[in-house]
Amino acid sequence: MSDRESTATTRQRIADALRADPATASELSTSLGVPASSVYGHLQHVARTIQSEGDEQFLVAPPECRNCGFSAFDDPVNYPSRCPECRSEGIEEAVFKIG
Repeated sequence: MSDRESTATTRQRIADALRADPATASELSTSLGVPASSVYGHLQHVARTIQSEGDEQFLVAPPECRNCGFSAFDDPVNYPSRCPECRSEGIEEAVFKIG
C-alpha cells in the first residue's frame, strides 16, 4: 500500500479506483473492503464532488433488467431491488467510471 492509499479517505480511494478502471459497487466493495451498502452513499458524494469541480465527468452505465432490458431507472447511483416494468429482481448493477 502506497503512502497515498494509506492516508486517503474511502471516497478518495473510490474516486482513484474509478479513474483507473470502470467498476460496479460490488467490485468496489470487494477491492476496497467497504460494505456494499455504504459504497452507494460514497458514490453519490463522489459524483457531486466531481460535478462541482468540473474538470472530470462521473459516468454511469445504468443498471439494466436481465429479463426485459429496462434501464431508465430514476437514480442510477442506487441499486434497485426490482424492475418497475416486469417486476423481475434480476438487475445488472450499474457500472461507474470517472473520465
